[in-house]
Amino acid sequence: MKGLKKKRRIQVILLAFVALALSTGLIGYAMRDGINFFRAPAQVMADPPGANETFRLGGLVAEGSIVRGQGETITFEVTDGAATVPVAFTGILPDLFAENQGMIGTGKLVDGVFVASEILAKHDESYMPKEVADALKEQGLYKGADAEPNG
Repeated sequence: MKGLKKKRRIQVILLAFVALALSTGLIGYAMRDGINFFRAPAQVMADPPGANETFRLGGLVAEGSIVRGQGETITFEVTDGAATVPVAFTGILPDLFAENQGMIGTGKLVDGVFVASEILAKHDESYMPKEVADALKEQGLYKGADAEPNG
């Protein structure tokens, strides 16, 4: 009787381990396209990502770079002070999107142009995403009201 209980306990433990490993693998597989890495313009220019890699680009919208084309396509440049990346976006920009303001875009690099599928702009006077603020601090360009990023 004792041998049967021990054998059953080992089987349950092994089954639980297999179920845990399988569920971890399925979760990782499902999330592989949902993970977007943040990059500053200098990082994108120094080490361009692969053609099919979706990532987040953040920085300041360069002054005088916004060009509204035919239809809904808008082009502009994003800078971190060290490098500038041209951006193309088709859609409606956030209301607070403007030159010399912080932004983060999600998309892919196609022939040297960041083709954004989503653009996020700062939401109030003092907000800037932490990653963008850190990149700008490295370049000496961060001009926060309290010198600390929110978020």
